[in-house]
Amino acid sequence: MKNFSHKDILVWLNSLYMRNKTIEYLIEYFKDITLLWTVPAREIMNMEGLKYEIKNKLISYRNEDYLEKILDKIKKLDVEIITVLDEDYPERLRNIDDSPALIYTKGKFKDEDNLSLAIVGSRKATSYGKWASEKISGELAKIGVTIVSGLARGIDTEAHKGALKEGGRTIAVLGSGINEIYPKNNEKLFYEIENSGAVISEFPIDTKPFSHNFPQRNRIISGLSLGVIIVEAGERSGSLITANFAADQGREVFAVPGNINSIFSRGTNRLIKDGAKIVMDIDDILEEISELKEKVIKVSKKGEIDFSKLEENEAKILKCIVEKPVYCNDIVYMTGLDISTVNSVLTALQLKGMIRELGGKIFTLS
Repeated sequence: MKNFSHKDILVWLNSLYMRNKTIEYLIEYFKDITLLWTVPAREIMNMEGLKYEIKNKLISYRNEDYLEKILDKIKKLDVEIITVLDEDYPERLRNIDDSPALIYTKGKFKDEDNLSLAIVGSRKATSYGKWASEKISGELAKIGVTIVSGLARGIDTEAHKGALKEGGRTIAVLGSGINEIYPKNNEKLFYEIENSGAVISEFPIDTKPFSHNFPQRNRIISGLSLGVIIVEAGERSGSLITANFAADQGREVFAVPGNINSIFSRGTNRLIKDGAKIVMDIDDILEEISELKEKVIKVSKKGEIDFSKLEENEAKILKCIVEKPVYCNDIVYMTGLDISTVNSVLTALQLKGMIRELGGKIFTLS
């Protein structure tokens, strides 16, 4: 019988969808988990604390060909395995309840990932939510904070993009097997994250993105992070599950306020009402997390634009959108310029790469 390593055995157990608590029990029972592969079947059947169905599965699937096929596929996919028995297992994740027995990774964890914050929110994000997610993510990435999120559409996508845009690190936690990219239109983003951070999953290879996987993966998003920032969330958003995990894990919970009439902000506004820290800018985050206080005291949000080098109307319009995205008609009102002039200058500023349109004639700084 072939000798398998502890990583191999944990991959095998994970492939059988064994609960983390069950794997933890087996590790404690055998001390050397590789013994599980060679002990007589009767010893497994005599073990207390395990259901008969689990014992029977352990014996039935103790098959070299079965495990070799899984290990070969992992090798071909160039996936790294990090187990709870390894020194490079993320320490913060090790200390949460129901910590994953192993994680499949594409990319690399680095020491600087110890300074990480999660940004999550609605898949059906508004232009405001997308802007806020990218802005906060980018500003945090600039000061060396790793951004953790879930690769989902909407807020998660913008959080990853914001970090990458500033040359920062970001980690995506999947609700599927690591070779099952979801959503498919984030495939390019998946590979960008792999090259500038890490993509991880606790689910076995080939696991489809079933809906029940996502609440489970949310505890890992919060577990890896010093705090969780909810940008936009409805009353039943999965992001609120992440916020609950964060609170249970002793992490800070932040929320970005939204329009009181918007269904996409009811969850975040409720979090603030219930005690979550309101986020108006990243200083609201930094002042709550001691690990970040030493890294930066204040982050300048102004003074980066030399208005003296701009034409008069360009400066007028740019000053309108320095703080937040602004609707085109509001720029007309704020500057007193006619609509054709405003449209012309907006086009010129876009060509210069100084601003961009979020959609619906709403403009923000690039």
